[in-house]
Amino acid sequence: GYSLVRKIIERSQPDLDAKFDGEKSLADAIMAPTHIYVKPMLALMHALPVKGMAHITGGGLTENVPRVLPPGAKAVLQKSAWQRPKLFDWLQQEGGVAEAEMHRVFNCGIGMVVIVAQEHRRHALDLLHAAGEKAAEIGTIEWREGDEAQTIVV
Repeated sequence: GYSLVRKIIERSQPDLDAKFDGEKSLADAIMAPTHIYVKPMLALMHALPVKGMAHITGGGLTENVPRVLPPGAKAVLQKSAWQRPKLFDWLQQEGGVAEAEMHRVFNCGIGMVVIVAQEHRRHALDLLHAAGEKAAEIGTIEWREGDEAQTIVV
């Protein structure tokens, strides 16, 4: 992702010190540290069965989520289920980046994907919210048909 970010910055020549989305500068928004999920994830795993977890770092949504799926499964993610941070909108616009490429390269605001059984989803969300996380149900796990992609963002 950072290689693409560098190219976008070189091409658009933005004022990195300019205020961006509130009080911070564009540079600060770009260089914000990765959120650490260890404590809430450990608590979640102790409270209920977790079927899979994927920290969405390099490789974005469509390349990280399949690593925790069983063969023949796919994740169908509803992009309307979360609010994408404005930084990703800026990167897409300034770089002319296609939507599918955004999901392949960036996390688009989803730092961690946790897979739980349908009957545990409400409890999982309640626990994560109580821990201060901005958790949301963003999709489902389904069986793939033929050569479908393992992660589909609709």
